[in-house]
Amino acid sequence: MRAAAVLIVLLTLAGCGGTVQVAPPTPQGEAAAACRRLSGLLPKALDGAARGTSSPESPYVAVWGEADIALRCGVPRPARMQPTDQLQEIDGVGWFADPDKPTLYTAVAAPLYVEVTIAGTHTAPSVLADLSGPIAQVSPKSG
Repeated sequence: MRAAAVLIVLLTLAGCGGTVQVAPPTPQGEAAAACRRLSGLLPKALDGAARGTSSPESPYVAVWGEADIALRCGVPRPARMQPTDQLQEIDGVGWFADPDKPTLYTAVAAPLYVEVTIAGTHTAPSVLADLSGPIAQVSPKSG
C-alpha cells in the first residue's frame, strides 16, 4: 500500500522533536465519525513516549515520541490482508500484522480500520494493548 510506505518513510526521516509530517487519511461516513471520537480517547503516552503533534493537524492522525509510534484512523482495508489471515485479538480488537512491513499493524473493526506504525524501540504488544481499549469503544460494531 503506497500510503503505508509513505508513512514509514516520513517516520524514518522525522527529525528530533518538533512536528511530524504524516499524511492524514480521508475516512467517510461512520468511519469518519468513529475516528473523531477515537481522537479524544487516545492516551497521552504510549510505552513511555509522550503524545506529539503532526502536520497537517488532523483528528485522524496521532503520534507519540519522535514519531516512534504513529496512528492513522480511517485508512482503507489493508490490500495485503486475505480473508483467511489470522488476526491477533487484543481486548476485543483484531489486529492484522503486515508480513511485508514488520512495524505496521492494522486494527480491523470493519468498516473502521486503524493503522499503527511502531518503531522497533517500542514493545508492539504493549502499544497495541493500550490502543485496543479506545478503538473498541468507538468501533461501529461495538455500538
